[in-house]
Amino acid sequence: MSKVIAIANQKGGVGKTTSAINLAASLAALEYKTLVVDADPQANSTSGVGLNPKEVEVSVYECMVDDIPVKDAITETEIDYLHILPSHIDLVGAEVEMVSIDRREERMRDALKAVKDDYDFIIIDCSPSLGLITINALTAADSVMIPVQCEYFALEGLGKLLNTIKIIQTRLNKELKIEGILLTMYDVRLRLSNQVVEEVKTHFKSIVFDTIIPRNIKLSESPSFGVPAIAHDAESKGAISYLNLAKEILDKNNISQEG
Repeated sequence: MSKVIAIANQKGGVGKTTSAINLAASLAALEYKTLVVDADPQANSTSGVGLNPKEVEVSVYECMVDDIPVKDAITETEIDYLHILPSHIDLVGAEVEMVSIDRREERMRDALKAVKDDYDFIIIDCSPSLGLITINALTAADSVMIPVQCEYFALEGLGKLLNTIKIIQTRLNKELKIEGILLTMYDVRLRLSNQVVEEVKTHFKSIVFDTIIPRNIKLSESPSFGVPAIAHDAESKGAISYLNLAKEILDKNNISQEG
């Protein structure tokens, strides 16, 4: 069984890439074969697992636009069980180039079909927009995780994203489910953080993950070392939180944690 989870929110700075890298690394640490798909032209997931995006020759862009087999683009990382389908800046042009391509919303799903059965989990890091690449990610996914930061305007734009998800469920991917809303950047000292947690839980009830991701220095600095937090400092609060999130997802999907 393979599960494809897109991590999406058109707001920037909510912890999408941090969540993609660290959730994927946590699933890999639990010995689940995991692929990160970097579907963001900023290529932060690519650099976050130790690759230099400028040196990437075959990326998700070539797989979607030029029909290059995904197997030719996937790269191993230094973490066992964790692979990456990298991105580079050319992905910016993909939206324009794909406008005239047949079945343009389904290019990513078609590309991933060949490798889907090779992995237990495929985690797609979406760009901060609701453009064609994000629509491709949501069409390719089984479920979507929505990171929401514990700050002012946390719920701003969420209605628009949920509306986009509904449209995709109706027209492109009837099976798409909401995996859950993930609260990120939680600061226990701030009353505001606690108010946002209450507000989100009141609004969305059971679809909010129990695991809350704290503000954590190790989470912030690990990308500069080109490793997920679990490889940077496995004892840090950030690393432990993402490991708990991975376990929560396994429980939610009735997947045994024996790996």
